[in-house]
Amino acid sequence: MLRANDVSHAYGDEPVFRDLTIDVDAGEVVAVIGPSGVGKTTLLRTLAFSLEPDEGTVALDGTDAWAVDDSERLALRRRVGMVFQEASLFSGSVARNVEYGLRVRRSWADRLTSALRLNDATDAVEESLAVVGLEDEIDQPADALSGGEAQRVSFARALAYDPDVLLLDEPTSDLDPRNTAVIEEAIGEAKSRGIGVALATHDMHQAERVADRVAVLLDDGITEVGPTEAIFEDPEKERTRKFISGELVY
Repeated sequence: MLRANDVSHAYGDEPVFRDLTIDVDAGEVVAVIGPSGVGKTTLLRTLAFSLEPDEGTVALDGTDAWAVDDSERLALRRRVGMVFQEASLFSGSVARNVEYGLRVRRSWADRLTSALRLNDATDAVEESLAVVGLEDEIDQPADALSGGEAQRVSFARALAYDPDVLLLDEPTSDLDPRNTAVIEEAIGEAKSRGIGVALATHDMHQAERVADRVAVLLDDGITEVGPTEAIFEDPEKERTRKFISGELVY
């Protein structure tokens, strides 16, 4: 469904990754693991069509996002959701925050003919909040939430418009075990709906719990990608094994 093929990106003279290939299919969770600063966020931004690679292609269902015009690229972006490390909610109710994703992904014509009223919770909003266990907080002000609850609302916002692909950038790095467990259960729910999920994380235990496949991002590329159990129990590459075992220090 979503595929980056032989992509390269650099900031100035500093390469982030070279000739990197990764794909995410419908209804699977792919975890991208690697140390901090290795380029996981840059990779997700590339997969989200918000950052054009210096080389290579990034395609959704075979359509290269950077070979089409701006309107077609926007249509592709609307099929991809992203949850960042920080929730970044805005003032207003929980419902208004979750509704936001639904509204901005509609065409202007649709917005004029069937605009969502800010105080009305749609079925999609209620359902997505139920996935993260916050349906009872729907009318609460967002600034009254805890950090963990805010991140769960951020996940619900991305889930509400039913994206084809969901990109998660260290979504539980600052959360306690309870909120982490809720987010991981929500990842499972997204998978069961047929959504492809790419999860960037430095938490290898989390990758083991939720991922179908794991890609190991080290230095300037993916050293290995494969089924989760194979990557953690019997990796093919020595460098992968050393990273998993903690022998490589960054």
